[in-house]
Amino acid sequence: MTDRLTAREIVALVADDATFAELPDPVREPTGSAGSAPDGPLGWPGYDAARARAAERTGERESVVCGTALVEGVRAVLIAFEFGFLGGSLGERTGDRLVSAYAHARAHRLPVVPLVATGGSRMQEGMLALTQLQRVARESVLTREAGLPQIAVVRDPTTGGGWATLGAGADVVLALPGAQVGFAGSRVRPADADPAAYTAEAQAAAGAVDAVVPPEELRGTLGRWLRLLTRPSTTPAAPPKPPGTGTGASTGTGPAPGPAGLPATGWDAVLRARSPERPRAGAYLDAYFTHRVAIDGDRCGGTDPQGMLCGFGDHEGRTVAYAAQTGTATRPAGYRTAARLIRLADRLGIPVLTLVDTPGAANDAEAERQGAGAAIADLFAAVAAARTPVTTLVVGEGGSGGALALAAPGNTWATPDSYFSVIAPELAAAILKRPPHEVESTADQLRVRPQDLVDLGVVRGVVGGPDRTRDDG
Repeated sequence: MTDRLTAREIVALVADDATFAELPDPVREPTGSAGSAPDGPLGWPGYDAARARAAERTGERESVVCGTALVEGVRAVLIAFEFGFLGGSLGERTGDRLVSAYAHARAHRLPVVPLVATGGSRMQEGMLALTQLQRVARESVLTREAGLPQIAVVRDPTTGGGWATLGAGADVVLALPGAQVGFAGSRVRPADADPAAYTAEAQAAAGAVDAVVPPEELRGTLGRWLRLLTRPSTTPAAPPKPPGTGTGASTGTGPAPGPAGLPATGWDAVLRARSPERPRAGAYLDAYFTHRVAIDGDRCGGTDPQGMLCGFGDHEGRTVAYAAQTGTATRPAGYRTAARLIRLADRLGIPVLTLVDTPGAANDAEAERQGAGAAIADLFAAVAAARTPVTTLVVGEGGSGGALALAAPGNTWATPDSYFSVIAPELAAAILKRPPHEVESTADQLRVRPQDLVDLGVVRGVVGGPDRTRDDG
């Protein structure tokens, strides 16, 4: 980046005018640590002088400035790093400030926003500086357990332990364009390392950053995230109606609907679900939400932007989380991202909407190398363990376990343009050694139509079509 903002400048960039109130500096007990011993706990020659020069140059007493402020009207705890103070490094006094800031957030039920710019741990304090990462990790865990969101903004540079705790450890990670972001700083990485791999953009491509946000859009983006993540609700999300169809019947080139607007046969249901003209996930989400923000990436090095859309949105004045398949074969990173989304929503008490639409999980060799089975298992576990209500709508193809992993037991609905099957009819016929002309009759035997799914008790009802709802009484 060409412009490196100071701690006060980044606070001014994100906080509403005249709302920032700095937290008091915690008092460190005189135990022979960096707070009292000459030249710090290691007696590092010149350390006191370096701190004094840093304070004179920046006007700060430490490498972080902590306080509360309104961001687009939402009060939050801001933790702003001052890179000009010894490279924004973490020492014992830094750790004291961070612990105090997180404790204040929990005491007052406030979200935490680290605005990170750091080179890592302060070598003049040795292992005592490095162990501050354990303190930070503990505070982050306690804050997570308290159901409070943490939204990090990573600036230039964000490296070392600061990235591996306050940055990458946050629930949502936003980054400024061109920022150097990575565990290895520029002076410690291999000489032949590609510098492009250590950027905000590269971390976004690898699934470690949710969005790269220009400075002029940062306050608005952060404000939207804070509003959405601080509105818990115990009411399940209502399943959306198919957009642009009125009754929900297919407007595409698939087979004509039956007398009740539902597919007449199992094969008709398959063709309607596979029609390129029926509504896809993006259309459902656009119609359902006033506005939405996306999380992207599985935090394990992968993304699946073509197969799984995840995020949070505003629906009729309350927040609903969403994980939506897009009609393609879902890749392992997509399943892991969905599991991440559901666990985050569960911690924050936000209801979840899932949209099922996939011919099945990706089954190529690369998907196996990326842990397809484990990723699907993890999503099954996330849905099963969720305490927040989860609502599912099958909007297209429901292909076997790769679709079922995203479905809510007992609260799954279907549209007239959908089917759900233990296996694709073509594959079932092949396994049974049936000739190709029996594929259609096999689809009927599998009972994949939405009305069949209601009768079988697999789904609760058909949304956007005739009144087909299971009687649980």
